[in-house]
Amino acid sequence: MAFELGIYHFGELAPDPVTGRPPTPGVRIRELIEQAKVADQSGLDIFAVGEHHRGDFAVSAPAVVLAAMAENTRDIKLSSAVTVLSSDDPVRVFQQFATLDLISGGRAEIIAGRGSYIESFPLFGYDLNDYSELFADKLDLLQKLRAENPVTWQGTTLWGSIIGSVLDGLAGADQPGPSAPTGC
Repeated sequence: MAFELGIYHFGELAPDPVTGRPPTPGVRIRELIEQAKVADQSGLDIFAVGEHHRGDFAVSAPAVVLAAMAENTRDIKLSSAVTVLSSDDPVRVFQQFATLDLISGGRAEIIAGRGSYIESFPLFGYDLNDYSELFADKLDLLQKLRAENPVTWQGTTLWGSIIGSVLDGLAGADQPGPSAPTGC
């Protein structure tokens, strides 16, 4: 059985054990980029960055941080850990990671999940009572986006429906796009 070895980092802003002070978000993100570079040089398979919408984490836009990592690495696979799909737009997620896939030369991966915190629900105007149904609908659409273009989709929630091409305007849109395993 083959397996991958890598690093998953949530970009937490934990206090330094020596100084007792947390790093700034900018410092933490630059450290993550450097860590991905070293992981790549060391031969690790994957570097993944979590998504949080809280003050004690530096990364709220993993695709942006992963794009910076793509410019500083050669071989390592770059992934979210996890993309909080329940409170995000799967079309935008797919487009962002398809763009990352182009920048990285095919090394992008999305780990779609519900997240371990619920702070993104009120932040983006979602009702926590729709937690499971939103995730199921949005995961269904994300998987369909990867498999088809154009796409016709009708969800079961009030979230919406899509008819048409979501990849128009993306260079290399005829390529399959990032892989999309699911997480929690």
